Amino acid sequence: MAPAVARTRPRLLVVTPNKGHLSLLARRLGDEGYAIAAASDGAAALGELHRSTIDLVLAELVMEPMSGPQLTRAIREQVAFAHLPVLLLAGRAEPDPAVRAYAAGADDVMLKPFHFELLVARIERRLAAARQVAALRADMQAMDARAAMKAIELGELKHRMYALEAERRRVSA
Repeated sequence: MAPAVARTRPRLLVVTPNKGHLSLLARRLGDEGYAIAAASDGAAALGELHRSTIDLVLAELVMEPMSGPQLTRAIREQVAFAHLPVLLLAGRAEPDPAVRAYAAGADDVMLKPFHFELLVARIERRLAAARQVAALRADMQAMDARAAMKAIELGELKHRMYALEAERRRVSA
């Protein structure tokens, strides 16, 4: 019964080299009802993406050896994760953090210090948008499948029509 509950909770991947910040975010986000996966750097984050289902990535903009924008680019380059929401956290002292983050494909940027309630609201907004995109993609796949079936049916009817026309000509000749 517990695994079914875990699947219904959105799973966030929190990526930060700061163990204290990671612990605080994991605890507070867990208290908000999210399942948390953690990574201390970009390489570990990419590994975690391949190991488990993640609904949103929350990462630091400045990390070594792979920065938040580099991690975002790596995520976007993989077809399986191309639509995964990525939210980057940036310090106010960093030059043009939003520009670098958005240029890399991030969905959102939050400047530190931030109000935790605002972070949760932005996470919820990104998760809702991701659910809508997933539903639209599923609808498009279903429509494509129906269109393919109709094309097959049309081809079969066309073949049958030609066969009946040939039979009509043969009988009338």
